[in-house]
Amino acid sequence: MNRGKRYVNSLKSYDKSKSYDVSEAIENVINTATAKFDESIEVHVKLGVDGRNADQQVRGVVVLPNGTGKTVKVLVIARGDKANEATQAGADYVGAEEMVQKISGGWLDFDVCITTPDMMGVVGRIARILGPKGLMPNPKSGTVTNDVAKAIKDVKAGKVEYRLDKTNNIHVIIGKKSFGKEKLLENFNTIMEAIVKAKPAAAKGQYIRNVTLASSMGPGVKVSYSM
Repeated sequence: MNRGKRYVNSLKSYDKSKSYDVSEAIENVINTATAKFDESIEVHVKLGVDGRNADQQVRGVVVLPNGTGKTVKVLVIARGDKANEATQAGADYVGAEEMVQKISGGWLDFDVCITTPDMMGVVGRIARILGPKGLMPNPKSGTVTNDVAKAIKDVKAGKVEYRLDKTNNIHVIIGKKSFGKEKLLENFNTIMEAIVKAKPAAAKGQYIRNVTLASSMGPGVKVSYSM
């Protein structure tokens, strides 16, 4: 794969084969985020579980103390008083069947979908569209709830969902380059503590296999992490 000059130059600023303590790793990631925009910083965690087994799934939500730095567009599918509550709480889009119809037609201009339990039958019609995009509301992620105002507030404040992918990895945004080391470190510790607490009882052996930090356009930096 051909890499750009900026990417290649960033590799010269640290040892790619070495694992760094998290503070130094964050410094390296900030230094290698040299794009002209405010790059997002992500953590990638390889877990020693087998996600094919239901009792080894790892999934949850956590509110990052410093947010993600990302403007989140929230869609709420609800009726009546709950729809009014969603509008007052700052949802970007609010509706019921008409929103489901709009999504069926290909509209997906939102980042999070929240709905009330009574609307799940309606939302289920578009599960095949929302599911693969990671947008399907789920009680475990707090996006199926009667307290739509709190759900919106949490999402806007920086609530993120972490979940195992098919390769037993978790990928989560922990902020922007402009946050600086201290805020990124605080967010990193918050998400890692949540992942550690979510360790399935059925998981055997080493749980955290490896941890890598990377910016949107930069190379990965290995983190020396122990539970």
